[in-house]
Amino acid sequence: MDTTPVRTAADDLPASAGPRRLPTVDALRGFALLGILVVNSSQMMDPYVAEGIRRPGAPLWDQGAVWLVTALASFKFYLLFSFLFGYSFTLQQASAERDGANATARFLRRSLGLVLLGLAHAVVLYSGDILLTYGLLGLVLLCVRRIGPATAVRVAVWIYGVYVVFLTGLGALAATVDDEEPAPHRQIARPVAAYRGDPGTVVQENLDRLPDALLGVLLMAPGVLGAFLLGLAAGKRRLLAPGATDRSRLRRVTAVGLAVGAPGAVFFASAAEGPLDDRWHFLGIGVGMLTAPALSAAYACALLLLLHSSWAGRIQRLFVPAGRLALTNYLGQSLIMMFVATAYGLSLYGQVGAAAVLVLACAVYGLQLALSTAWRRRFRHGPAEWLLRAITLAGRPGRAGPAGASERGPAVPT
Repeated sequence: MDTTPVRTAADDLPASAGPRRLPTVDALRGFALLGILVVNSSQMMDPYVAEGIRRPGAPLWDQGAVWLVTALASFKFYLLFSFLFGYSFTLQQASAERDGANATARFLRRSLGLVLLGLAHAVVLYSGDILLTYGLLGLVLLCVRRIGPATAVRVAVWIYGVYVVFLTGLGALAATVDDEEPAPHRQIARPVAAYRGDPGTVVQENLDRLPDALLGVLLMAPGVLGAFLLGLAAGKRRLLAPGATDRSRLRRVTAVGLAVGAPGAVFFASAAEGPLDDRWHFLGIGVGMLTAPALSAAYACALLLLLHSSWAGRIQRLFVPAGRLALTNYLGQSLIMMFVATAYGLSLYGQVGAAAVLVLACAVYGLQLALSTAWRRRFRHGPAEWLLRAITLAGRPGRAGPAGASERGPAVPT
């Protein structure tokens, strides 16, 4: 079995170069943007998906597209993003210490910036925002930053385990009850009218959904917090640093993650989108949440294996620039999709099939990869990263310049 330590291009940097961003973290974040986009785009474009209702009379290809997105992407990529947030927290703390800055004050300002950006994003663009959750739950990371890696892992397992057992139990109970109430399709008419109306009705609809969004923060909190803590533990052990993990371990995690995660994903999608009937819906969510971390780990380790192969250079060139502009790309995804969906632009909300939405999402992602590469050749930070950095540092960041000028420092955004 091959246990040769993994090497990447970062291993060949001179020791005097000092701490640098980790290409693996940025590549994983850039890859995760695809999963975030395909899930969010279906929510932003399809009122039935947004309301958790099966679309009546949908063609087979649209049913298949929703099923695939549910099985392969739902829950998996926000957990991966959350893990990377926790990992990057350790890098940000180390960066503040190197700079002789107050790490606590920096992170509090950063959390405030995320909350403000999240509220603006939820009201103006997409009510399913994640930044608000990160800004609030990130404060927990600050409180537990001194715990050891093993303790962080144990706490994460307990939090997430209790959460999914509770959800699965509720789902199992719901599966024993015959719900004879018709699906509430009338819920669809109001958001369709609002999002196709004018910019004012779009904002009003998002404001009306804000209480549900805040409730979503609470519902997502255990999963996000568990992933934060696992990322914190991994960051303390520098598991994504060059040479930290051998290929054989990555292969094992990939295999086990697929073996555990794939059946759960199939059951989750079948319960949510068919062929199982609606009474299995909540049990499917519980099983999906229970097995999602395994599939998230499999995705991450599979990409890390590619980063440790002859494909490494191409994979880094493809994903790293987008990962370094993750916040800008995340907000940009909402801007583009809401322009297509709502009265901000084309007003196609509810009029585009799920398969076409999936194709559109992939096209938008490809565009973002290309634009990120071009942007990084000229500028240090993306627009949103610049703004968040200004809030974090309580001042204007350094002038924009070539990407190479900013390689020192933490792997930040979200």
